[in-house]
Amino acid sequence: MSELSKPEEDFQDPGEAQGPVNAQLLGAEAGVAASASASSPTVSSLGTGESLPQEALNEMIASLMKFLLLKYRAKEPTSQAEMLNKVLRDNQEYFPVVFSQASQCLQLVFGVEVKEVDPREHIYIMVSILGLSCNAMLSSGQSIPKAGLLVLVLNLIMRNGDRAPEEKVWGALSRLGVYAGSVHCIFGEPRTLLTHVWVQEGYLEYRQVPYSHPARYEFLWGPRAYAETSKWEIMAFLLRVKQRALRAFPLQSAEAAREDDEAD
Repeated sequence: MSELSKPEEDFQDPGEAQGPVNAQLLGAEAGVAASASASSPTVSSLGTGESLPQEALNEMIASLMKFLLLKYRAKEPTSQAEMLNKVLRDNQEYFPVVFSQASQCLQLVFGVEVKEVDPREHIYIMVSILGLSCNAMLSSGQSIPKAGLLVLVLNLIMRNGDRAPEEKVWGALSRLGVYAGSVHCIFGEPRTLLTHVWVQEGYLEYRQVPYSHPARYEFLWGPRAYAETSKWEIMAFLLRVKQRALRAFPLQSAEAAREDDEAD
């Protein structure tokens, strides 16, 4: 995506205290998430009725995600006017669909929720979903929001009687392109993240199944997960996500539901 190769100065205010952000990494994160939202070859503008190629739409979604992630890291609010001026520019008529899909991708992939705090002025803030504070650190000291993946793992554990066999977790995550031992452009090396980082942070427990020969392992909720969220909050959040997806992409959502049932 050519839009993602542009320097991040376009999306940063002068003198921002956070310092430079790795634009290449942000581009990879946003590009993967935006491409995951593709559902049709063209999208119509609500204002003009003109169609827009999905590739062009994905570029706008990726650019908006990049902008919102920068705001999240800087702990700064933003506004609809700022997003229109700095990101969409000559494509402002597509704002409703771009903003909606970018917000959904941020929730599902990064665990970042876009909340409107001033409906009159359309001011938004970005917060970690469900209050989860997990953020893996880059070598540069900057954090990558990963609560979205953690929520999926916590849900897998819940759906398997509060203890999920390791092979079942990796089997489910592989359907999302996340493989143990294979470096992911967003999540890094997932096995290290799940079995070391989140275990040390208290979000997960990773232990040998008692009396298993050869040894098998399983995941459980860790004490910090219980402290920062709850099973009810996880289920309510995922239900809201599924309902929005069903309204936006009914056919794809029905197929995904059937695959989930078959996997169980």
